[in-house]
Amino acid sequence: MPSDTPPRDDDSLMNRFERSGMRRARGRDAVLCILVAAAILVLFEGSAVRRAGEETSGGVGRSVLLAVGRPTTWIADHLPLHKAGTNATSWLEPEQNLGGGAFATPGTAAGGVPAVTADAFEPEAIGAKPPPRRRLHTLLVTGDSMSMPLDDYLAQRLDPKGVHVIEDPHIGTGISSTLIVNWGKLAVAQVREDHPEAVVVFIGANDGYSMPAPDGREVSCCDAEWAAIYANRVRAMANTYRQAGRARVYWITLPTPREPARQEIARAVNAAIEVAVQPWADQVRLINSVPVFTPGAVYRDAMPIDGTETIVREADGVHLNEAGSSLLAKIVTGRMEHDFYF
Repeated sequence: MPSDTPPRDDDSLMNRFERSGMRRARGRDAVLCILVAAAILVLFEGSAVRRAGEETSGGVGRSVLLAVGRPTTWIADHLPLHKAGTNATSWLEPEQNLGGGAFATPGTAAGGVPAVTADAFEPEAIGAKPPPRRRLHTLLVTGDSMSMPLDDYLAQRLDPKGVHVIEDPHIGTGISSTLIVNWGKLAVAQVREDHPEAVVVFIGANDGYSMPAPDGREVSCCDAEWAAIYANRVRAMANTYRQAGRARVYWITLPTPREPARQEIARAVNAAIEVAVQPWADQVRLINSVPVFTPGAVYRDAMPIDGTETIVREADGVHLNEAGSSLLAKIVTGRMEHDFYF
């Protein structure tokens, strides 16, 4: 007896693929796909199986992966398909070649970026043994009026020990002004005439003049652009004084002056000096006077020396007096003893 219930579609029927015009895959088709994929993996990336085994912890799984991976690696290495596959899929890599900006090799520069050399590292900073100390014969002490009477106190300490101390201050000069002295040219002349093994530089009391930018504009003190121009001048001088690494340079930063206007200049000068000497940390020593004489960049006239409160600044609030210069000479010679004996 016919049923009044209409036939119900059964989505579980396999012939639904034929009704939709689709080809039905068989189990052997799935096996064939797996085999083809495995063959492609072996041909293009056979070493991947071995690497997977090496990264797997011990056990049967690791042994199986290594047993299969060694022959697949051999096959892949002897076929030219690995490189072709890498090139074809390189766009998928997270570290694809973005063009330009390649890292510089030693002694070269990439995209105008100077290469970092070994001279930028003090041996102690990387745990290396410092070179043996050398006998110091000739010391040049130079700068503006800040280098006085520091030069006298250094001579008092070192002349009796057989060190020839050349005192060469240039009062009223500055790196930011070439009106009286061009320090770039003066440094060359000093090295050519004296060939000092060590150079102490203390300068900056008269700085703060506007300087020309590379495009000819006059740049006023004391923003980052001014500091960059100043730093380039300091770097040129330091490079001259270090004499291709044969000499050691001890560049002293300015202690904070009393007047706020001068403090602004001193901050820019000190920041520029610190940046300028970085390429030659192994040869150009930065002696920071600020923590000693003006901690926190706060001006003070007096400070304790050997337990006694002592005035260390001149009345102008800029220069160190004899007591301050004597203390600084002791600090400088102490730093020099890392490089020389005398």
